[in-house]
Amino acid sequence: MTAVSTRVPGDGQTAGLRAAFRHADLTLEELWLRYFQLGGNADLLDVEAHLDGLLRLPDIDGDLLAVAVNERLDELVVARRVPYSRPLRPPRPTAGPLAAILQLLDAARTAPPDRLVPLAARAARVLGVEIAVHVVDHEQRRLIRLPGDGLPPTEPVAVDGTLPGRVFQTTEPLPSEAGGVPRLWVPLVDGADRLGVLEARVPTVHDLEDPALREQCGWLASLVAHLLASLGVYGDVLERTRRSVPRTPAAELVWEQLPPLTAATDGFVLAGLLEPSADVGGDAFDYALSEDTVSMSVFDAMGHGLGAGLMVAAALAAARSARRDGRGIHDQARAVDDVVSATFADSAFVTGVLAELDVASGRLRYVRAGHPPPLLLRDGRVVKELVGTRRVPFGIETAGFAVAEEVLEPGDWLVLYTDGVTEARDAAGRWFGEHRLAEFLARAAAAGQPPPETVRRLMRAVLEHQGGLLQDDASILMACWKTR
Repeated sequence: MTAVSTRVPGDGQTAGLRAAFRHADLTLEELWLRYFQLGGNADLLDVEAHLDGLLRLPDIDGDLLAVAVNERLDELVVARRVPYSRPLRPPRPTAGPLAAILQLLDAARTAPPDRLVPLAARAARVLGVEIAVHVVDHEQRRLIRLPGDGLPPTEPVAVDGTLPGRVFQTTEPLPSEAGGVPRLWVPLVDGADRLGVLEARVPTVHDLEDPALREQCGWLASLVAHLLASLGVYGDVLERTRRSVPRTPAAELVWEQLPPLTAATDGFVLAGLLEPSADVGGDAFDYALSEDTVSMSVFDAMGHGLGAGLMVAAALAAARSARRDGRGIHDQARAVDDVVSATFADSAFVTGVLAELDVASGRLRYVRAGHPPPLLLRDGRVVKELVGTRRVPFGIETAGFAVAEEVLEPGDWLVLYTDGVTEARDAAGRWFGEHRLAEFLARAAAAGQPPPETVRRLMRAVLEHQGGLLQDDASILMACWKTR
């Protein structure tokens, strides 16, 4: 039961509540139920005593009761409006949270990326909050604040071991009163792709308990994340902020070919990552989601540097082009063979895996060309390596090859990776290895970690195993078929 004082309420809000309640056409039980659904904690007797002036509930509970009564009064007013000859659409709002969102959306249409944060801050002030936008770096280790919000500068925040980092990892909002500043941390997620966190500073600690304000901050964060993803391609501000070190031309080329690191539908979640982020040269991954089919691919070109980057970009483009033309796995593999052999030197090759899942049947068709076999997880453990189609790498002349098949079940995880993951070595020369990879994935599944966070933590573990500096590119693409 909510703690209360014995002071008899005499303020205008409580008196107004009693008067409005008499006109709301609600029983006491109906009022309490609406109040409870809004997040109130006081029991029915306390609410009755509050209305009778016998004790005083905390301000937040009084406000929730006011919301419950006002919503009922709005229902009664709407029910008694005189009808028109035809239904009229409501006019565009000029005040309130929806007006703020629409204002930001309109202004962003012609704004350069540099103006996004000031525009978002202006919309936030309509909601009664001050915001700061923190984006995650490409290594997903730090949250870095974008300029332009008008608040005092702050240092980057670690993803691991901090409350904002926890919000990024879980994509769940959390309140904070650190430093005497009440604030709400809200995830910035575009679709399923985690971009950072939104810091919303609220006027008082009580505002952190306001469910309507939390919901409005969630709306704002969703729109800001979408605008970050869409406006980012028109300028360099966002990209420059997310880089911890300069990128090589090969890394620049590869990253421009990649899809978003995370994607999801009702039935699937996919997540991928490349390391070393600023110096990757020969690895790439791709995917495509539809209602009926999930396509995935991972490539690893021989060598390193710009030559490898050009080769893996060509392989990815060839497979993507064939897939978008509606051709199947076998033709996609042939397209990669053709472009590598025709464009690069005789000894050039690309290893890789092309896979396509029919969602209705669970049938997975795949081609593995000189590449580490994908891992299949079921019930939280690795149950199989998919070793079918032992063909040579792409680009080397072959007489023919078959497409392998496997049947997946809802709840299965499929993990595609390059040898840079398992061949990372510690100071003593010990490889990270397939066994350690399988153990890591099993622990992640047992802990209930989703694919995006599993991929992030796996790459961190691989880097730590090799002292923070990889000698080869390491990439991973993980798909989880959700249970129904």
